[in-house]
Amino acid sequence: MAPSLRPGKSRWRGFGQLSPWLLLVAGLLVVRFSKGAGFADAYALITRPFWSGSAQREWIVSARTVEDQSRLQLLEQDNLRLRELLELQRNGSRQGDVGAPVISRSPRGWWQQLVLGKGALQGFQAGDAVLGPGGLVGRIASVTPATARVRLLTAPGHEIGVWLPRSRSHGLLVGRGSSRLTLRFIDKDPNVSPGDLVTTSPASTLLPPNVSVGVIQSVNEQAVPAPTAIVQLIAAPEAIDWVQVRIR
Repeated sequence: MAPSLRPGKSRWRGFGQLSPWLLLVAGLLVVRFSKGAGFADAYALITRPFWSGSAQREWIVSARTVEDQSRLQLLEQDNLRLRELLELQRNGSRQGDVGAPVISRSPRGWWQQLVLGKGALQGFQAGDAVLGPGGLVGRIASVTPATARVRLLTAPGHEIGVWLPRSRSHGLLVGRGSSRLTLRFIDKDPNVSPGDLVTTSPASTLLPPNVSVGVIQSVNEQAVPAPTAIVQLIAAPEAIDWVQVRIR
């Protein structure tokens, strides 16, 4: 007669057979709730002796160098912008202009308009010229007591009369919805070339006379009925956060 197994040994043997499966289930649960972090840490610990110490130091030093250069570049840009704003405020104070911050812009109308944080309470009115660092950027279209909406020169269809001092010729500057504008000449031979300065007319009554506007980039002499040119504004409207309003 074969000897019978004791109940205690039978239970331990059954548990021993189940223990690998229990460990597997427990391991899967740990991976599930830790999202594999334990395996990543274990891999890093095992492979750490094989890491290249000198290469790692070079990577760290290179990354820190790039970070320092980026910070320095940003500081230089901020310093230049603040200097331009300070110079703009100084010039404005001598001319009686009023400084105003840009408080709102619409992505859809980025080249069309902007909103200032001052308005009728500061004497602003529709038609006043708005200047950025370097030159004219637009005119006030409407005001509220505390704000003013500016229509930019770059707005599609916005037209102003301009003057080219070197050739002493007139033209009509038209917005195109981008950073560059179209200059339409009246004369068939305006005698202009790339690099010529574009200003407001010295005889202008709607705008301040002799204010810088832009620089000619290219000339299309084949245009009909008269040549045209592409003009780049001096005061970049896409980067302006402070302006001067010339109250009439």
